[in-house]
Amino acid sequence: MLLNGCHKIEFMRMEIDGLTLKIPNSVYKPSEDSLLLSKYGVHLKGKILDVGCGCGIAGLMNAKQNPKNYVLGVDKNPYAVECSRYNAIRNGIGNMSFILSDLFENVPKERFDGILFNPPYLPTEEDERLNDELNYAFDGGPDGRALTERFLDDFERYLADSGIVLIIQSSLSGIEKTVSDLEKRGFIVSLKEEQKFFFEKISLIEGRKRM
Repeated sequence: MLLNGCHKIEFMRMEIDGLTLKIPNSVYKPSEDSLLLSKYGVHLKGKILDVGCGCGIAGLMNAKQNPKNYVLGVDKNPYAVECSRYNAIRNGIGNMSFILSDLFENVPKERFDGILFNPPYLPTEEDERLNDELNYAFDGGPDGRALTERFLDDFERYLADSGIVLIIQSSLSGIEKTVSDLEKRGFIVSLKEEQKFFFEKISLIEGRKRM
């Protein structure tokens, strides 16, 4: 076990909306963006894909509130995958599973009714990168859009015809650009909620396939 075998790992415990989470320092701690995605993601029904699941909060909240759903959480960080799996067991959630995957690399070739994505969106130069797995949660490349662009190139192949995609985006890396990209792909796009901070604005973008 990755988490149990490393004595240098420290843990944080959090209580969020009825979930008890244990999160190592190698995994992104839920913040405003995680909570915003969870707030709207909980309403999705059916088969749900949580891309970049981190500690599992968004997917676990959906799975807990919708016991008939099936939720798959994926993350490139092996500590995040193990952390999410542990948190699912800890909270008695049996309708969610987890796999190690760089975006869609290892995701089964099937369609999901909803896809959740909270990408790393901080513009990051080479000398600003962290030297551990936590870097995956923050490093958005020089313009902050490296992972977002890769996601947008692939997600439609995994979204059902009536599916919904929910994406967190920051003003640091281009909210309007993501909205425009989705619209060009034929999606009906809406900004579900925006939160302003002294250095940035984060938005929850919803894209619905046109029928």
